[in-house]
Amino acid sequence: MNEVLPMAPALLGGLVLGGVFFGGLWWTINRLASSERPLLLHFSSLALRFGLVLLGFYFIGQQEWQRWLVCLVGFVLARLTITRLTRAPKQDQAAALRGISNAP
Repeated sequence: MNEVLPMAPALLGGLVLGGVFFGGLWWTINRLASSERPLLLHFSSLALRFGLVLLGFYFIGQQEWQRWLVCLVGFVLARLTITRLTRAPKQDQAAALRGISNAP
């Protein structure tokens, strides 16, 4: 029990970093079609997201591989959560597979 409690901030930090990274990715993808400069939007978002995550991992890890690993677990859990929350409904997925679109 004494070893688990100090790892909780690393897990929480990983969840936050994953939420910021994958939430930012989802936001960027939704804005690309309507952007006047999609390439600039894409690469600036990528650089910002990578920079934040790398700095976050660096400060959370504090040269301890266990903290890095727990942070990575939180990051992956955030990815799974955001992927599930932003998934299209099953009906839209089946239509997309058949090439049917209800776009005007």
